[in-house]
Amino acid sequence: MSSSSSSATTREIAVAHSPDSDDAFMFYGLATNKVRVPGLKFTHTLTDIETLNRKALEGFYDVTAISFHAYPYLQDKYALMPSGGSVGEGYGPMIVSPRQLSLDEVRSVKIAVPGTMTTAYLSLKLFAPDVETEVVPFDQIIPAVLEGKYEAGLIIHEGQLTYGRSRLHKILDMGKWWRDLTGLPLPLGGNAIKRSLGPELMGSVCVALRDSIQYALDNRAEALEYAMQFARDLDVQSADKFVGMYVNERTLDYGPDGREAVAKLLDMGYEKGIIPNRAHPDWVETVAAA
Repeated sequence: MSSSSSSATTREIAVAHSPDSDDAFMFYGLATNKVRVPGLKFTHTLTDIETLNRKALEGFYDVTAISFHAYPYLQDKYALMPSGGSVGEGYGPMIVSPRQLSLDEVRSVKIAVPGTMTTAYLSLKLFAPDVETEVVPFDQIIPAVLEGKYEAGLIIHEGQLTYGRSRLHKILDMGKWWRDLTGLPLPLGGNAIKRSLGPELMGSVCVALRDSIQYALDNRAEALEYAMQFARDLDVQSADKFVGMYVNERTLDYGPDGREAVAKLLDMGYEKGIIPNRAHPDWVETVAAA
């Protein structure tokens, strides 16, 4: 192949994830070209998770962060990447309220939720199938609850660390509820890759993402500094804590119980009538470098 045509062989991979400190930390290596793959150029789009879920229904991005709740709706177009999961080890989205509510009471109030395709919403509906909800952008839930528009809110992302500043009460942590129910961690979001890329390219991109996560974990200070630009209302110490909650060894590899948790969560959603079609979690298998 002539050198003049070599530039034409560069394949652009469109990557999308949410504008959060944990996702930014995870993709730091790829976003800053610390991790490179010959022949591939990664472009990055940042937008909220509910929008990403909807875009994935169209097969819009090559690689996209998704809520696990969304996977059954897009499993024909995407496979699950073996790295990049945000998994709550006994913690996760929270129901918060300005006043203390019993679990029976919270089932009877209208709850602001960050989107009906989020895993937070799925876990809420497993807990309280008949609860009334209304979708509110995730970063407006706490203000809306404080204004009295809703008696409770289901919070995700950094709100899990900052809600106390607003004198809100934690009514229920969905990750703890799930752990008590199943003994498993709560898989909230993961990364999915388009099947149309083909097995070889899918494998290469999966390895690149894993390398990016490993680079960030190995170079924590610089990756955290980069991630701070996306750390809404968090100081460095809190951002480090938040990143540690959702980017760790489990993010490199879900582990058998992590994969089991994904299957169980989606099976339960189907069996309870929340998800209309059964999920068939399909993981891209990669060969680790020697």
